[in-house]
Amino acid sequence: MTQTLPGAAPRRGVLAIDEGTTGTRAGVVLDSGAAHEVFYRSIEVSHPDDLSVEQDPMEIWTATLDVARRAVGAARADGIAVTAVALSTQRATAMLWDRVTGQPLLPAVVWQDRRYAAELTAYEARWDAVLTARQGRPVGARAPFLWAARQIAAHPEAAAAHREGRLLFGTVDTWLIWRLTGGAVHATTPTNAASSGGYLLERHAWDEEWISHLGFPLDLLPELRSDDAGFGTTDPAALGIAVPLAASMGDQHAALIALGGLAAGQGMCMYGTGAFVDAATGTTPALPRPDISGVLAQPGRRQGDISHYSLEAYTSTAGSALRWLCDDLGLFASPKELGEEAGRVPTRPGRTPRFVPALAGVRTPVWHPEATAALTGLTLATTRADLARAVLDGIAHSVCDLVDGVAGTMGAPFTRLRVGGGVAGSDPLMRIQADLTGLPLERVADSATASLRGTAYLAGVAQGLWGSLEEVVEAQPRGQVFEPATGADERAEQRAAWREVLTGHLKDPAHTPH
Repeated sequence: MTQTLPGAAPRRGVLAIDEGTTGTRAGVVLDSGAAHEVFYRSIEVSHPDDLSVEQDPMEIWTATLDVARRAVGAARADGIAVTAVALSTQRATAMLWDRVTGQPLLPAVVWQDRRYAAELTAYEARWDAVLTARQGRPVGARAPFLWAARQIAAHPEAAAAHREGRLLFGTVDTWLIWRLTGGAVHATTPTNAASSGGYLLERHAWDEEWISHLGFPLDLLPELRSDDAGFGTTDPAALGIAVPLAASMGDQHAALIALGGLAAGQGMCMYGTGAFVDAATGTTPALPRPDISGVLAQPGRRQGDISHYSLEAYTSTAGSALRWLCDDLGLFASPKELGEEAGRVPTRPGRTPRFVPALAGVRTPVWHPEATAALTGLTLATTRADLARAVLDGIAHSVCDLVDGVAGTMGAPFTRLRVGGGVAGSDPLMRIQADLTGLPLERVADSATASLRGTAYLAGVAQGLWGSLEEVVEAQPRGQVFEPATGADERAEQRAAWREVLTGHLKDPAHTPH
């Protein structure tokens, strides 16, 4: 427990809220840059049909309120003064609500929702190149603006609220900002707006032509503010404190700050259910390349009036593959046991078996959303340890595809790669990953709070708690470093063998789009 000496000034901190897809956490980030006690509460995700993914906006709000109040209480008990609030959220999950009653009119549509994916493909020929040039991303498989337009058309209550000026639209950040300020502020930020597919990268403005094309009423767009511009003052009725709501960011962008992705070439990989690889690219965007699939340009952060850009690539299968093998199939007692088994198998190029972890399609290096996983090269000599090693190899190669894709799009190698997330706790996986990327990997000490800390750092710098992001980020404890143990020739051989396996698998007729 943190103690304040009699007569000493109280320690200061930023209350940081991290609202994710499956749960919300909150904790006060101290002036040291470390997180105080962190509280967590899970939230439900529903799947009404094979393509739809929804959440209850009120559950998101009540969970946020619960963990935030507990964090404020814990800080107060330890004599810590909360000077500001910072918010990080899941991105591109959208909702419609009534500004008078404060009640949502429909379930929120989650970023994983694909109900309009087939319809959006009809726009690709005309719009992909246009949107990539000005938004940093193609049409894609989700469209919160199209969803909102359809809901207004289909639901008389939403249409009436719009006619009467009562209807509000926003992503999770907008909803929580509006709630936390007692309905005073209706705004969003670049790191959230970009993921919705409507943000002009270099103009810091909405892409009104595209948004109108989707049928969305422009009068419902939230105000665009920089990530650290400030969003009013928190309503004392919500958190019991009236302090500046100083920063709001998309969760992966906040994590990139906490993991030190501040200057061009500095990057991170967060291993969770899937894996995200992000890299800072400086104050000029590095736009996607047509020959590299699945790498998106985005605002890494907009600090003051300056946009600092980043690139991002994502694979949906990392921890989900381990959970599937252990929990669903029962082949291993736990991911830890799987890692221990894999650690018994030495690295040898060309080794069989091979595991392609495409349990939910492939995005990078080629776009094959319909792809399925494969386990090949089995013989009577194959052992459980061989299977375990194949699984970790497959995950590591998939992540290496992301690293290579981001580096290729960036036009330069990573200068630093820090890793975090629950799956990064596997030493065998990290050793394999370092060998395949040829980069030292620093596993940060407290990756579970990365999004919390990143947005708190941005808020704290804006509020004068720290002089710069570099100051607070570099003051954090260093993590364990995994150095590559293989040479360039062996690495090239392993990567070539993987590409051959992946290409052969994706050429299977079952994966040819119809």
